[in-house]
Amino acid sequence: MDKFYFIETNRLLIRILEMKDKNDFFQYRSMPEIYQYQTWRPKDIDEIEEFINKNISVCPNTRNTWLQLAVCLKEGKLIGDIGIHFIDDDYQIEIGYTLSPEYQGSGYAVEAVKAVINYAFTVFKKHRISASVDPDNLKSIKLLKKVGFRKEAHFIKSFRMGNQWYDDCVYAILAEEWKSL
Repeated sequence: MDKFYFIETNRLLIRILEMKDKNDFFQYRSMPEIYQYQTWRPKDIDEIEEFINKNISVCPNTRNTWLQLAVCLKEGKLIGDIGIHFIDDDYQIEIGYTLSPEYQGSGYAVEAVKAVINYAFTVFKKHRISASVDPDNLKSIKLLKKVGFRKEAHFIKSFRMGNQWYDDCVYAILAEEWKSL
């Protein structure tokens, strides 16, 4: 598959992140409460533009690439994003997600993540989806469990961010587990 069109849910439209999203994307991605558990902290709008330009050129389902999807309300307002890492085989992906704080707690993240998981299993025909999460990021862990992921591993001080080492937990779900939910 060389094109990602969009995913539509009851309340959301999920599409490839575009240049028109740059201001909203920068606004929430540069908040300390958002980047606390993330390695990427955009410094300015130029960095956002560079990120989006690279993202637009990604061919979906290409090994060892990341594709960033915009999570938008039906009327078009960007409220978050979901990254898909196409791992270096054809059977697995890793996902990551971010939602603007003003839209958290309303079920949007669960709705978006479920839609992307379903798309990955049905359209991309993946076998396994994983997510890496800081064990202190309780909101993210709660979301993963809610959509059916199970904890596979807890690595002690295995992830370096800045000058500090952090624990890393891996959660995952298999296509057969998703079908049985």
